[in-house]
Amino acid sequence: MGELTELEEQSLNEIPHPSLPDGSNLYGGTKVFPDYQAEEGQSYFTLVHGIAHESSVSFVAILQATRALRKGFETAIYFYGPGAMNAMATRGFPTTGNSAFPGEHNINDSLKTFIKEGGKVYCCRFGLSLHGLREEDLIEGVIPTHPLDVQDALIHYARKGAIINSTYMW
Repeated sequence: MGELTELEEQSLNEIPHPSLPDGSNLYGGTKVFPDYQAEEGQSYFTLVHGIAHESSVSFVAILQATRALRKGFETAIYFYGPGAMNAMATRGFPTTGNSAFPGEHNINDSLKTFIKEGGKVYCCRFGLSLHGLREEDLIEGVIPTHPLDVQDALIHYARKGAIINSTYMW
C-alpha cells in the first residue's frame, strides 16, 4: 500500500478490520423447515434459461437439482435458450478443460456429478444453434432435444406432479 494521508489513516483506523476473527459465526444455524425427502414417485424438474458464469442462477439451479436428486426425487434439468451454453464440454482457456479462472468448470463438474448420480440433463438444440454451439460438444450424457420439447417436457413433468423450479436470467 502506498503512503496514506492523515485522513485516509484516520478512516482506516476508525473501525478495526477485520472486526471478527476467522471462524466467527455471523448467522444462526437453525433450519426452520423439515428436511423433506422424496415420497414414492415424486419428481423435481428444473428449467434453466441463464448464461453460464454471467450470474449464479444456472449454478444454483444445478446445486438445487442435485440436492433434490439426493433426497430421492426423480430429477431432471432442462437447458434452453442461452441456458444451452451451460451444457458445453468445450469450456476452457486456452484449451478445453483448463480453467482460466477459479470456478470456471463448476457448472461442468456439477453437471457431470448430477448425471453420474442418476439425474437427467436435457439441452435444446435450438438454444445451441442460437449461440453457434455444436451438439457434439455437449457434456457426455446430456440429451439433445427438439425446440418443441421445452413446452412438452414442462407438461410431462407437471402431469407427473413434479416440483418445478424455473430459473430465468434477464
